[in-house]
Order: sequence, then structure tokens, then C-alpha cells
Amino acid sequence: MREETASTAPADACGTAAGGTAPHRVAVLALDGVLPLDLGIPAQVFTAVPGAPYEMTLCGRSAGPVPTAAGFAVTVAAGLEAVRSADTVVVPGYAPHLREVPAAVLGALADAHARGRRLVSVCTGAFALAAAGVLDGRTATTHWLYADDLAARHPRVSVDPRVLYVDEGRVLTSAGVAAGIDLCLHLVRRDLGAGTANQVARTLVAAPHRDGGQAQYIRRPLATAADGTTLAPTRAWALARLHEPLTVRRLAAHAHMAPRTFARRFVAETGTTPLRWLLAARLDHARELLEGTGLGIDQVAERCGLGSPSNLRLHFRRALGTSPTAYRAAFASPAPRGAGEPER
Repeated sequence: MREETASTAPADACGTAAGGTAPHRVAVLALDGVLPLDLGIPAQVFTAVPGAPYEMTLCGRSAGPVPTAAGFAVTVAAGLEAVRSADTVVVPGYAPHLREVPAAVLGALADAHARGRRLVSVCTGAFALAAAGVLDGRTATTHWLYADDLAARHPRVSVDPRVLYVDEGRVLTSAGVAAGIDLCLHLVRRDLGAGTANQVARTLVAAPHRDGGQAQYIRRPLATAADGTTLAPTRAWALARLHEPLTVRRLAAHAHMAPRTFARRFVAETGTTPLRWLLAARLDHARELLEGTGLGIDQVAERCGLGSPSNLRLHFRRALGTSPTAYRAAFASPAPRGAGEPER
């Protein structure tokens, strides 16, 4: 899975840049049988971004009513012309997921991809992207219940049923409802920076950042269900101390657990390991400091707990594909720039 990347690439790398002089045009394509929650996710996330950097259009095969999987219809304002003029096209999930997608829709999606537009799917929306050939030769995900069907129907797609979302530059896919929120927040983070994405997450009362590689399906241990305890207080305690040395042993001591028990519980509860979670939290804090303060790189490294400028640069390069200095140039306040990034 390609990690998220901040870039100072030209805006037309994926259409008009969000945060640029013109709004970034987002077309949300509602197909017959659209899942209402999936449809609402991009609408809620992109319209919650301060300053209206996104211009969103709800569209379908043609303007007018579109039946949903819940038995009621939604009225869309535009037809496939909105897909052709969009910078980002989002395909929400639909049911039944093995339904044939109209050729006109597949043609519009394939054409958008050929013109370098950004294509995004939520849940079973991946089946439409795959049918259009957009996912050929790529890694993609969908809801874990339907991953085998996607792999069987589209053998040229490498399907990963374990992850929340996959970012391959101009093509991004996600699992079910909650993962769709994660992916849309990831897009805002990629376009406009961590500070803006975190602000939107707070508005939506959503988790500010879940790494795409986290597990879709998390088995909670019986002990958690029995005693009602979680590790949330320990995670909150750690977030307030990112500048301090934090080991699994120290985290476990705060949770009053043995280190091995703590590590097992942490993975079961979050879908990731304590050290991976810590690194993601520190990088996220570093991004906010780079965006919103004038601190030197050495001070940012110290405050986020990565220690030295060289260590900060190493992890930035590995996780984000850029340097702290380039990230600051792209996203620093008061006028973060954004969206376009070349496909890798």
C-alpha cells in the first residue's frame, strides 16, 4: 500500500488543487441501489472543510431520482457530465454489489481515470472502479464480506481485505462505512494538511486519523467485553506525552498490565501495534507543528518525540514520501496549499 504523500507538485496533477484559487470539484456518483450512509460520507466530510475549498456535486447516470438500497430515492442534480468535469470522483457503495454497471457509467469512470482525475470508492463502490478497469494492476480493498467476490470477478486486481483503505495516488479505495470516513479525512489531510483534517474530524466527532493499514475487522478479547475496560485512557495519556520516551513497558505500566498482555490487548482493540500507533501519532503531531508553528526542525523533532532532525526526516520520508521542509512549504499556515500529487 502506498503511504500518503505531501507534495508540491503542480495543481493539475490531479485536477484543480484543493485550497487553490478555484474550488476542487468533487462528483459523488450515486448508482442504483446506493447505500445511503456511504453516500452521506463524502457529502458530510467535504462540506465540513472550512473555507469551502471543495465544490461538491451529487450526480448519477442522469439527473433525477436514484433508488437507494434502503427503499427510498435520492434526487441527484446532475448526470455523468459532472463526472467528466470533476477533479475527484467518489463512488459510494451499492447493492447488490455484483449488479452490472451501465456501460455509460463505466466509460465515464475510465475516461476520468485516463484524464488523470482522482477516483475514490467507498465499500462496494470498488466493484464499479474495477469493472471500469481502473483497478487493474493495483492493490485495492472493499468491505471484507465482499473481498472474495471482488478478487474472483476481477483477477487483475490485488485485493487486500484486511485494511481500512488503500491509497495509490490517484486511485483510492476503502472498506465499509467507518473506513469511508477515514478515507475522506485522509483525502482532506493529503490535500490541505493535518490541521484542517483534524479540525474536520473534531466537527464530525470522528477519529482524527486512522492509518489505512489498520485492520478492518477487530476481534475484541473476551476480557474487554467482560470487564468493560479499554485502553483509551492509556492512549490519551500517551498523546499528552509524545515528547517523552514511551515504551511498551511504560504504556503497559500505566494500564496496570504485563507488557505482553498489554500488547495483545492493544492490537485487539485498535488493529495496530503500540509502536506503530505511537509513530503515527508522533508524525501527525509533527505535521501539525510544521503547519501551525515556526518552530525549527530540531524543535519539532523534540516536541513530537522523534528526537533528532535526522530521525524526523527519516520517518517523514518513509511514511509520507517527502521532507519536513517540503511539507511545511506545502501546508504551512495561513494559506495551506495542496491537493495535486503525481502518481507513483
